[in-house]
Amino acid sequence: MPASAHTRPVVRLERPNKIQLTGIILGVLAFLVPFVVDIPGLAPEGERMLSIFLLAIVFWVTEAIPLVATAVLVILFEVLLISSAALLPVGEQALGAKAYFAALADPVIILFLGGFLLADGAAKFGLDRNLAAVMLKPFQGSGRMTVLGLMGITAVLSMFMSNTATTATMFAVVIPILAVMSDAKARAGLALSIPVAANIGGMGTPVGTPPNAIALGALASHGIQISFLKWMMLAVPLMLIVLAIGWFVIVTFFIPKGTNLELALRSNFDRSAPARIYYVVAGLTVALWMTEPLHGINSNVVGFIPVAILLATQVMTGDDLKMLQWPVLWLVSGGIALGVGVGASGLDEWLLGSVNWTAMSVTGLIVVLAAMGLGMSNVISHSAAANLLIPLALGLGSAIALDIVQVGVIIALACSLGMSLPISTPPNAIAYATGEVPTKYMALIGVIVGLAGAVLLAFVMPWFWTTLGLL
Repeated sequence: MPASAHTRPVVRLERPNKIQLTGIILGVLAFLVPFVVDIPGLAPEGERMLSIFLLAIVFWVTEAIPLVATAVLVILFEVLLISSAALLPVGEQALGAKAYFAALADPVIILFLGGFLLADGAAKFGLDRNLAAVMLKPFQGSGRMTVLGLMGITAVLSMFMSNTATTATMFAVVIPILAVMSDAKARAGLALSIPVAANIGGMGTPVGTPPNAIALGALASHGIQISFLKWMMLAVPLMLIVLAIGWFVIVTFFIPKGTNLELALRSNFDRSAPARIYYVVAGLTVALWMTEPLHGINSNVVGFIPVAILLATQVMTGDDLKMLQWPVLWLVSGGIALGVGVGASGLDEWLLGSVNWTAMSVTGLIVVLAAMGLGMSNVISHSAAANLLIPLALGLGSAIALDIVQVGVIIALACSLGMSLPISTPPNAIAYATGEVPTKYMALIGVIVGLAGAVLLAFVMPWFWTTLGLL
């Protein structure tokens, strides 16, 4: 065998840019401060957890290193600094290292694993594109109705697939249309409709987007389990209203009345034996998720069923597992571990005790939480924003007798509303990369839709949830 067959591509380290270099320096300094400055009212392990928390904030905000790398560092430092296996003295109540490593196989991670495998199967057998083609046919002709159809189908797919994969799939449908449209503004509107719908659609189910999983994991650590169906009952009404607002704003600004759009739609469903098995397993999984109150099988357990069946039948293989979005799963794990550490070290009580939260009304607190989620998720990853905010928000809810389910859901949904910049979310980046969407248009729509969603989330949804007895 030629020697070249054993060679691998040379791996070259990328030099950090100025923002990343600044982030590395600031992150290291922030990490060291609690080690050299005594923090009044905070136990030694709490000070070390503060170091980890500050490092995570700086690294996630500046993306000094990859987001998933920061998540892994969080888990490692928690084991080394605040667990019962720590290198430095800790209190008798310290959790064992297993409690932090367990975040890598948290039940919510298993739920997401099942969701990711189903999403990859949909792409493997062409189910996503074929469904889009079939479901879009009734919306042909009128430009405004076509945009409505595109946004509706994108949102539905994003409820069960990665919003990044959904965006890529839908752009494969519309790019040929963009190429022949003469109106640049209408092209921008059509291109914008997809990421907006993908971001909004992800709010609808526990597997739709990482912030939802982070919230579920954090609530589970407080002994609260939310079923797949209950999450949908909480989130889908808001999702539908914000989706309608997004459609109205986009067609008002970009798609004149009388605009005609014809999509080249062809469906050719795979009828092979593996595809048929996949269809049955995917349908069964979604049905079990939706009927959890009837059969009592936890949605996390249901999420593992397709993994086992699809691998056992060889419909999906080890190569398919390699292609799953493992960095996202580990990023969510880091957020879960961060929440465990913040609570176990007493850092949450110390941070929350430094502000007189009781001086604010419940509505005021909810507005602050929604604003923080929306604001942070516009400038950093939605997952990173949720990782940082949800543990503290749940601690706040516990401290002042707020419904922590309401708190967790509000933060998670608010994080999905940040979509005003190309860097805000991968679907935005994909849309921007087409060259059809100027940043000013993305910012305009993102700000309007995000603010409208945040207002509904803060002032309407708590009343709605309470009225229906969901909370």
